[in-house]
Amino acid sequence: MRTRTRVLVLRAIGLGDLLTGVPALRALRRARPDAELVLAAPAWQRPLVELSGAVDRLLPTEELAPVAWDGPAPDLAIDLHGNGEPSRAILRAVSPGRLVAFESSDGPRWEAEEQERARWCRLVAWACPGVATDPDDVLLARPAAPPVVAGAAIVHCGAASASRRWPAERFAAVAELLTRRGLPVVLTGSAAEAPLAEEVRRLAELPPEAVLAGRTDVAELAALVASARLLVSGDTGIAHLASAYRTPSVLLFGPTPPDRWGPPPGPHTVLWHGTRVGDPHASRPDPALLAITVPEVLAAVEQRLRLPVPAAAGT
Repeated sequence: MRTRTRVLVLRAIGLGDLLTGVPALRALRRARPDAELVLAAPAWQRPLVELSGAVDRLLPTEELAPVAWDGPAPDLAIDLHGNGEPSRAILRAVSPGRLVAFESSDGPRWEAEEQERARWCRLVAWACPGVATDPDDVLLARPAAPPVVAGAAIVHCGAASASRRWPAERFAAVAELLTRRGLPVVLTGSAAEAPLAEEVRRLAELPPEAVLAGRTDVAELAALVASARLLVSGDTGIAHLASAYRTPSVLLFGPTPPDRWGPPPGPHTVLWHGTRVGDPHASRPDPALLAITVPEVLAAVEQRLRLPVPAAAGT
């Protein structure tokens, strides 16, 4: 009996990174429909990986950690993690029959200004010539579990670095408007961002139960976003969930411009006042982000709320 071809993909980073990699994973699935497609990624991402329908199984690992590959060596390994030697070395250690990676002997050149979803589709197209790729193929299936709050207006005030965090008092002004509009407002984020969410709650005079930061896992967050009336956030992972479910959103960009990480066409208003790429790891909010004013965001929110809600994704 013929042995099934094995394909290993490494993308062990964050939530937004996983979701921007979905179009590439889908293209790879089309190119190798009979292969066993394995994604090496953090275990907490499993619910979203399953909702993508793009891979056969998740192999748990952490960022730039060794991959515990079991069984015969993969026939093909693809580095969807980055463009450096550390990630290539992780895949090389499992002795794949072929290793495809940017800036390697078997891979294209890295283009720094390329849109993130298009970047990884281009790498898959190198690995599988002739495959059809669609960088906007981001929709996920809807989670089976109901949301903790249905039809919520989500205000996500956190981000991985201070450079991407709009000030708390500005988010509070947005939360106040949404409350006046009669929407159930919730404040999301990680457990580490719970104090920031609590500050926004206090400034906006919301009830304690509005703070969901640190109280939802990724499956619950997906269900919340999938049913939400609106999301307001910076350039962070939850914004990509809004794209995955066609949830209307107002997205605040800085220091990275939206032509790198912005959403595909959809019910999204993108605000950006920068002229260049800033420092994504800076300890203070980026000047381009601070240039986005409260009245500007409130106007964008009002416009989004007046527009019809698009058909739900992943039904």
